[in-house]
Amino acid sequence: MAEITISETNQPRNEARILDVREDFEVAEGMIPGALHIPMDLLQDRLSELDPAVPVIAVCRSGNRSARAADVLNGAGFTADTMAGGMIAWTETGLPTDGHLQEPGTIS
Repeated sequence: MAEITISETNQPRNEARILDVREDFEVAEGMIPGALHIPMDLLQDRLSELDPAVPVIAVCRSGNRSARAADVLNGAGFTADTMAGGMIAWTETGLPTDGHLQEPGTIS
């Protein structure tokens, strides 16, 4: 499993599917626009919602769960990476989120 940067995740030409594996209460605070939300504990049961031909970038709060999710996905035949720093790093850079908007540099 490789780790990619925030800027690589945010590049418009990136053809990967962003997969948010956080819990519902975490996603309620905001997620990357266009990301698909599948909580980590449901990932194995919902793999059919992902296209194996499309690379996946797994995202969580800090990068730990998403690293495990990327391992699960790679083991299931997907090409998956994890985003370094997770949503903490994403919001600290001031990048947009759907839902709750967080000021850059704050952690809720």
